[in-house]
Amino acid sequence: MSKVLLGEVSHERKETCKGSKEGYPIVGLEHLIPEEITLTTWDEGAENTFTKMFRKGDVLFGRRRAYLKKAAVAPFDGICSGDITVIEADPDKILPELLPFIIQNDDLFDFAVGKSAGSLSPRVKWEHLKNYEFELPDMDKQKALAELLWAIDDTKKSYQKLIAATDELVKSQFIEMFGEQKENPKGLPMMTLGETCKFFSGTGFPNKYQGNVHGTYPFYKVGDISRNVQEGNVRLRAADNYIEPDIVKAIKGTIIPPNTVVFAKIGEALRLNRRAVTTQNCLIDNNAMGIQPITSVICLEYFLQFMIGLDMNEYSTATALPSVRKSSLEMVKIIVPDVANQQQFSDLAIQSDKSKFEMEQALSELTATYKRIITENLG
Repeated sequence: MSKVLLGEVSHERKETCKGSKEGYPIVGLEHLIPEEITLTTWDEGAENTFTKMFRKGDVLFGRRRAYLKKAAVAPFDGICSGDITVIEADPDKILPELLPFIIQNDDLFDFAVGKSAGSLSPRVKWEHLKNYEFELPDMDKQKALAELLWAIDDTKKSYQKLIAATDELVKSQFIEMFGEQKENPKGLPMMTLGETCKFFSGTGFPNKYQGNVHGTYPFYKVGDISRNVQEGNVRLRAADNYIEPDIVKAIKGTIIPPNTVVFAKIGEALRLNRRAVTTQNCLIDNNAMGIQPITSVICLEYFLQFMIGLDMNEYSTATALPSVRKSSLEMVKIIVPDVANQQQFSDLAIQSDKSKFEMEQALSELTATYKRIITENLG
């Protein structure tokens, strides 16, 4: 095993499309999914100004905002955005099947972030990225590692598909019992969120309390609403900051009670539909909002499931920095079946959520193993 630089075993492809683009799939930064090594979405025949070519097997590295951890293997020849660096393996020096795992790893992304330039939209250049140093084993070991890592990636995707299927089961059951929410084909009673719910505002977080790990109330920032609901996880991460009652009073904070749906109300986090359910009294930052039912005609579990499936983007302002207002959400109508049917649906949803949680735990452990193997063998 020897230490090498990324630029010693791979190079940047600088090929451009000089003729017709017809027939070439188009890949933009939006098609690269954070921490996913395979490319699953792209455009066909869309109008664009891209000219950068990539070839099957190349690694497409998102050089803009490298902290988003976007890098994927190209499954075909195509054209991509200039904000994507196309990296081709030198097959006599490194196994092409292993290169994606060297690039799609936390250590390289940390290196890339450190070399990025620009304040609003930092980018990293290949001339800096190529100096990333790592351990490279001999070809036999490279082949064994590549086979193991791709097998783990396949297993991860199987778990992701099962999680998505569990979500679809709950959605299908909802439609079977109550029909489509907007169309309301069964003619069920409807009420607005303003009529049935209480809204909670976020609280500005004073930086002088940053890192206070002892206190009564956890203070959650939008980043603690950990993941997109489409990814299956709607739980809050552990808080980094805690607030005492006297400080809550001093900063005029709002206490958010348990069983409140909290969600991002502005920016990228809103676009990604980030939300979670509180389990204790807490505070949330002022880029988030909370909502909870206050009427006995709505079963709590039914409401929580409904709110978690609601796409907030439908009610946001269409600007460069999207946001959603309380006044807009108050007018949203929801189906209100009788409580017995609400509870029947909730029982299924809760059981499905338990199964999903177990799969998420297995997926998390598998991801940790995957990263440990990369660190120990390609450090």
